[in-house]
Amino acid sequence: MARILVIDDHDTLREGMAVTLTRSGHTVTAARSGTDGVSAYRKSPFDLVVTDLKMDGMDGIEVTRTLKGHDPAAVVMVVTAFGTIETAVHAMQQGAYDFITKPFTPDVLRAKVEKGLELSSTRRQVERLSARTEALESDAALAHGNLMVGDSEPMQRLVGMVRKAAATDATVFVRGESGTGKELVARMLHQLSPRKDGPFVVVHCAALAETLLESELFGHERGAFTGAVKRKLGRFELADGGTLFLDEIGEIPHSVQTKLLRVLQEKEIQRVGGEETLKVDVRVVSATHRDLQAEVKASRFREDLYYRLHIVPLQIPPLRERPEDITSLARHFVTKHAPRVNKRVKGMDDSTLRALARYAWPGNVRELENVIEQSLVFAEGETLTATDLPTHLTGTTPRSDSGLPVPMGDRPLPDILEDLERQLIARAYEKAGGVKTETARLLGIKTSALYYKLEKYGFIAKSERPEEN
Repeated sequence: MARILVIDDHDTLREGMAVTLTRSGHTVTAARSGTDGVSAYRKSPFDLVVTDLKMDGMDGIEVTRTLKGHDPAAVVMVVTAFGTIETAVHAMQQGAYDFITKPFTPDVLRAKVEKGLELSSTRRQVERLSARTEALESDAALAHGNLMVGDSEPMQRLVGMVRKAAATDATVFVRGESGTGKELVARMLHQLSPRKDGPFVVVHCAALAETLLESELFGHERGAFTGAVKRKLGRFELADGGTLFLDEIGEIPHSVQTKLLRVLQEKEIQRVGGEETLKVDVRVVSATHRDLQAEVKASRFREDLYYRLHIVPLQIPPLRERPEDITSLARHFVTKHAPRVNKRVKGMDDSTLRALARYAWPGNVRELENVIEQSLVFAEGETLTATDLPTHLTGTTPRSDSGLPVPMGDRPLPDILEDLERQLIARAYEKAGGVKTETARLLGIKTSALYYKLEKYGFIAKSERPEEN
């Protein structure tokens, strides 16, 4: 079953295509205009888009161009009554994979759609393989000690505990603030364990609704619920023989907590809608930024599950508690990102390192990496200087002698990050001389996203933002 978006301002044709494709077993969303169709796709990407060419407002060519700009892997088929070579070529130049001329029979539509879905499946597989390749490269680097950067005593103590825990098959619980590197620790546990040749599977629990999370973890049988047209293997089955990393475990609902406890106790699962009991051999590593003991006391998290997950606890120190690692981390990120972002930059001067050392890093290592990558965009010479850094690093949230941040109005992290984004956009906009396409290029974002942010931060009026760009 595939998710298909049909866009056509002609009611009869739109409804006819929707009925034909629904009867073929697909889930179809119908939009009566190009603008509505693009909006629907941005909320949730589809496997295939079928759009009429000639429509009032945003036509099929503009729909194709906009969708391909938003998602290069989008597969779009154009429907036209003007089946000339010129029309087809123009549509293909904008990113359409094929076109179909009116009038057409249901069989022709189905055949064209199946061809498009094959292409969509191939593109998504390529994306997954690319992601898997990046993960394998990260694992290879981890095996050689290249990713756990930091010589401070807290980090060396953590690395020692990870190595000891990796040699066992015990369930590990990782706790740390956002941005400290919980998934990296989980990957290190896997890579150094006897299971290193098995799969490493990640589930971001907070990103899934309750019904989806249960199916994602345990799988489901065909017909288990509306839309379950075929059997799906869950993450526990996919991780068999390897490691399953459950990120933000504190977000899972009670109903799923109960089933997860059974899996940890019995080492067996049942797919949703199934009766067969399946044995699984999985090492579970979980993580959260929450205080799970407080969650247990508030009856939001099962106490028995907490102790089952908490056999080997690992605490990742925040960056403010290991300031001596800031220099080595910053240099690591320059080496990592400069070849892609700004090949001229070879290092940093002392003023840059001093500015980085003074800041409290509420977003931890992730924030530091973002700052280095953003600063590389604006660096003019071979050395990253303090003037290349975001301005909030040079005058706000300084570090006290104890290594803790000095309160500066108790600004929450979202406000700090939003201020960082605003300043970054302002500098790029100025450097580009107000040319929006060049500003978007410097920032590495789409022009449509730039317009939204320029309006959000007051650089342009709402009337200046195109309806679709």
